[in-house]
Amino acid sequence: MAAHPSPLLSNRLRWSLFTVLCIAGVFNAMDRPIIAILKPDMMKDFGWTDSDFGDLAAVTQFSAAFAFLVTGWLVDRLGVNRSMQVGASAWSLAAMAHGWAYTTWQVVLARVGLGVTEAVQTPLTIKTVATLFPADTRSFAFGFATLLAGAGTIAMPFVIPGLADAVGWRGALVVGGIGGLLSLLAWMWLARGIAGLNARTLAERASEAGVPDAYGPILLARATWAIVVAKALSDMTWWFINFWLADYYRRAFGLSTLELAVPLAIAFAGSGLGAFGAGWISTRLLERGYSPNAVRKGVMLAAALIVAPLPLVLQIDAFWPVAVMIGVAMAGHQAFSLSIFSTITDVVPQAKVGRVTAFGAFMGNMGGVAISLVTGRVLDAGYGFVPLFVFAASSYLAALLWFQLLLPVIRRPGEPAAFE
Repeated sequence: MAAHPSPLLSNRLRWSLFTVLCIAGVFNAMDRPIIAILKPDMMKDFGWTDSDFGDLAAVTQFSAAFAFLVTGWLVDRLGVNRSMQVGASAWSLAAMAHGWAYTTWQVVLARVGLGVTEAVQTPLTIKTVATLFPADTRSFAFGFATLLAGAGTIAMPFVIPGLADAVGWRGALVVGGIGGLLSLLAWMWLARGIAGLNARTLAERASEAGVPDAYGPILLARATWAIVVAKALSDMTWWFINFWLADYYRRAFGLSTLELAVPLAIAFAGSGLGAFGAGWISTRLLERGYSPNAVRKGVMLAAALIVAPLPLVLQIDAFWPVAVMIGVAMAGHQAFSLSIFSTITDVVPQAKVGRVTAFGAFMGNMGGVAISLVTGRVLDAGYGFVPLFVFAASSYLAALLWFQLLLPVIRRPGEPAAFE
């Protein structure tokens, strides 16, 4: 049985709590653009090669991917409030630890710690949406969260260089950790005395309702595999664009590091606006009585068709049309991803939301590792970006087909459920 939002929470308080969580998420993710943008400074300090830096990025992603297998269970066990306290404290301290990393191994340990602790954020966000908001409002909440995250990502290329000039790359990461701790304090002040967040963990409520706490039934459910494989296929394109878009712009248009700020900002602005728009449309359609099955899959189909023309950018010599098309493709990705996350809150009992979300994030990260390995080899073999962009264009349609085959009808609790 899915839990309903606590009647003790006003709509204003729900959104205030969720906004603070989203801001904490921006600080959570701040280390990635800091590391990418300040790569030359770090390489100079430690004498690293490009391979060394690539290995560092891989270590971070691997540690985050496998941590998802634990953090989802942890969020389900602790509940929203305690997970926020534990998670935000841990990832903030891990970010701040970079300020005292003066050897390569110290940096590696700090990155592993950050990768592991950051993995709390995704299942915590989905669990919080499922806990705080009515079912029809959740898509809009996901869109709002992605819009805030996108705004933070857009600001990073403009803010981080100035921050690094003032306090260095170590200081920039410490600032991110301090921001996370301040967000946690704001959350604790807003959440004080709220019985729905503090009285019992979600696992305890589920246990009282007779929902088993084992991981096995989650892995046996067709709905789980519908969600996580679709997530892996679509996230391959997300990570491909994240990791290789700057390289594509350098090769195709000869852009310098400073010149990359604007096209990257356009791409991430598209991702934020796409998620916000898809969330708003989904919520409006659900409120008008359309079924979750029609809304989720309709948005996913529209998103897949938006991404499908992506290979055409390789035929365009003008920079600005290419930047806009990639921004539109990023919007399509986030609309697709939003519908997957919304489906989790539709079909998964609340006591299992964290684990299903985390397993999906694990599969998405492993998809990112796979596409990174493949991309490097495709480019080294001299095939260029054509096969990679063709794969990206088709990955969402393939993900939707898989999703439809394994989950023909999306049903909410009260109807025959995918996890019963």
